[in-house]
Amino acid sequence: MKIVIIGDGKVGYKLAKHLSEDDYDVVLIDNNEEKLKNAINNLDISCFSGDGVSAAVQEEAGVANADLVIACASTDELNMLSCLIARRLGAKHTIARVRNPIYYKQIDILKEDLHLSMVVNPEYAVANEIARNLIFPAASKVETFVKGRLELVEFPVRDGNTLVGNSLADIYRRFQIKILVCAVQRGQEVFIPDGEFVIQAGDKLHIAASHKEIEQFFDRLSEHKKRVKNVLICGGGRVGYYLARNLCSMGMQVKIIEIQQDKCEFLCEQLPEVTVIRGDATDHDLLLEEGVREADAFIALTGVDEENIIMGLFAKREGVQKIVAKVNEDSRAQMVDGLGLDSIVSAKTATADAIFSYVRARQNSLASANVESMYRLVDDRVEALEFVVRQETNYTNVPLKDLKITANNLIACIGRNRKIIIPSGNDCIQVGDTVVIVTKSRRIQDITDILK
Repeated sequence: MKIVIIGDGKVGYKLAKHLSEDDYDVVLIDNNEEKLKNAINNLDISCFSGDGVSAAVQEEAGVANADLVIACASTDELNMLSCLIARRLGAKHTIARVRNPIYYKQIDILKEDLHLSMVVNPEYAVANEIARNLIFPAASKVETFVKGRLELVEFPVRDGNTLVGNSLADIYRRFQIKILVCAVQRGQEVFIPDGEFVIQAGDKLHIAASHKEIEQFFDRLSEHKKRVKNVLICGGGRVGYYLARNLCSMGMQVKIIEIQQDKCEFLCEQLPEVTVIRGDATDHDLLLEEGVREADAFIALTGVDEENIIMGLFAKREGVQKIVAKVNEDSRAQMVDGLGLDSIVSAKTATADAIFSYVRARQNSLASANVESMYRLVDDRVEALEFVVRQETNYTNVPLKDLKITANNLIACIGRNRKIIIPSGNDCIQVGDTVVIVTKSRRIQDITDILK
């Protein structure tokens, strides 16, 4: 599968890196030769220097024979125009990164007229991710599958938690709640656990269940922190705008601190129900004055990773129960892990995950089960893949206990007739089912790939 990426920024480079590691034929176009030299030295890809909106440059890069063109340059206009030219040249599918809220409001029209296969809005995706995290304050990350009916929750086990020292089989018997621990991160190790796996303090559990079952589980653990009602957001950029709009629709009270006058005016005009404060959110006196201690959640969304980390740590010291910080650099995100910040989010990662999911769906379109969505967990070392079973095959209507599943793979959930099944050995996969698989392999294209 040939993929051409236009734009060697943070998102473009991350996509090129991961797609090339998965053995896709990747071509990168950018007009910054220094960035391209770095990409050539570190990645197994081809590079072309030039303006991605130029038809001549695209032709030289082989866009006419591309299965997919991904435009993630600096501006929305360049991305949409680049995709239009790519389709005219013969590219089969195109994806454009579109960030402007005005464009995104009319994205259906743009998709149709520009023949876009997919549009990705990084800030909108991150805002939705943060909103999900606020629904379960005890969780550090929440992903959804099966049209929102299954939730995959990352939960850190702290000292003194009643789970410590218990095997998963004992936990399932004790709680009698239909949940499944799909993956566990312990230090630098990652496990796809069986029932004999024993939980230790410091483990990060990835738990799959319906929303109702997750709520019951946290209630039984006494880990269900009080419901988030008051949210303080630092940074009124696009993520802050989308998030505030989302949280207000959920009935939360939102206050935004933003230093730039024009952004404050935009927020006041677009979000009249939000309290907007013009000021420097890195000023701890201002944070105290604006009620950081009374906030149920503190969200740091400025454009500077270090500022977000420092503000988050300050809010943690002041007793805020839920802290979320936007940290785009992977190295910084790994450094702050364990410092007390509940959740770290990244627009770059959210964009890459959405595009990876689309690529997988296109690649295995002829398989017995199509990939509908995909998330990477535990620093990209575990994948959670959602398949829809399209036809009868050798694994349908067979009890799971009779299927020989290879190591480090787990069938986490079956979705059937709007219901969620946390499977036992007696359950079967049927045609029409949605199946969620958690795996340490990055070569899974079809459900048959996990069978011996």
